[in-house]
Amino acid sequence: MSDALVEAEKMGSGGSSEDSGSAREEIFERPTGWRGVYYHPILQISLLGIVCFMCPGMVNALTGLGGGGQINTTDQANASSALYATFAFFGFFSGTINNVLGSRLTLMLGTWGYPLYIASFLCGCAFVVAAGAILGVCAALLWTAQGSLMMAYPTEAQKGMFIGIFWAIFNLGGVVGSAVAFGQNFNSTIGFLILTLIGVFIPLLMANPNKMIRADGTRVVQARHPSWKAELFSLFIALKSDPWIVLLFPMFFASNYFYTWQFNDYNGAIFTIRARGLNNFVYWTSQIFGSIFIGYFILDQPKLRRRVRAFSGWMLVFGMVFVVHIWAYFYQRTYTRQTVSAATNIDIFSKDYPAHVWLMIFYGFLDSMWQTFAYWLIGAMSNDLAKLAVFTGFYKSLQSCGAAGIWRADGVALPYMNIFASTWALTAAGMLFAFPMVYFRVKDHTETEDEILQQISGVERVEPPR
Repeated sequence: MSDALVEAEKMGSGGSSEDSGSAREEIFERPTGWRGVYYHPILQISLLGIVCFMCPGMVNALTGLGGGGQINTTDQANASSALYATFAFFGFFSGTINNVLGSRLTLMLGTWGYPLYIASFLCGCAFVVAAGAILGVCAALLWTAQGSLMMAYPTEAQKGMFIGIFWAIFNLGGVVGSAVAFGQNFNSTIGFLILTLIGVFIPLLMANPNKMIRADGTRVVQARHPSWKAELFSLFIALKSDPWIVLLFPMFFASNYFYTWQFNDYNGAIFTIRARGLNNFVYWTSQIFGSIFIGYFILDQPKLRRRVRAFSGWMLVFGMVFVVHIWAYFYQRTYTRQTVSAATNIDIFSKDYPAHVWLMIFYGFLDSMWQTFAYWLIGAMSNDLAKLAVFTGFYKSLQSCGAAGIWRADGVALPYMNIFASTWALTAAGMLFAFPMVYFRVKDHTETEDEILQQISGVERVEPPR
């Protein structure tokens, strides 16, 4: 395992000199032996991926079935609306909480909502909505801690690869969960609950971020634990020092918006239960390949400057938005809420099934490319753990605002075509608004002034592991 990590380190740090951006920093000697394996960024990102494999990955497996595979889609839509409403509110402040409590503790606190939410599927629809609201608070903590660590641990030349590694492991949760649900005819909620409970304790095995050294010898800067007042002030400092982040807000808003149509209004509406399970399986499987493709082969391409990679990623995602939605439009225009019924649902043996399942595969590609590119753009703006936590909080908050609104719209039975059209419009608008940020803000390497929160709050000088 140690040899594999060393080889991956050599591959990941092979970017151009102008992409390193870390030559200005103090260089530390990396630990050797078992400590070198334990404190290796790839191992820690892998553990982070396993946490999300066990917790949100299992929830994704249930959500992707439409109606959680057990309750009707209206109940799940209302639960998801409650989830994302609380997620949106607490997500805005979750970067502050992360910087005060530390990423590892924030991550562990965030995991507890997932087993509670899955357990609610065993209890009934009333508790599902309440559990969704609680999960929103926990998810804000988990995803903020996750995002800040995922973008802070790699060097600038490795960020696409690290995001791809995390996204692949995380989406294995959806793949495995979907396979289990499909194979057991959905009597698998208890198994999902056990896996999420295991995931709660995995953060205890992870290293403290302030003891982490990147592949190029630079140390991950962990912000000292400041006062709540100072951290709340840092929210405004982050916006003032880097206002370009505002141009990513529409992209953030749309980043979970499309799940409602995909899972409830397409997968949950026109397929049989058996077909939903298989669709869910191929959807999360395609996410693994999509994130690795854009992260490693496009965004981390060592032969290209970072700005060129940014434009390449933007064009790829923007093109996928139109390919997928034009394709989906020809299906959506054939059914409405009034015309769908169990008698006409598509099964895996139906002649129309192959074409329809390919749309789910391409939606999986689009989702993983969208999320990977969004994280990569944030990571291109800074290497400072505190600033990345704040930006991730913005990301998850706005993402949840969009999701809360559209899940509620689905819960009150807004026409399928209206939901589809708004999804297409928002995803296209999100990419168009992001383009000026890509053009003017993304540089070939991160400048010292991009670490503004680090300079304001100060850093705790902690010796690296020996």
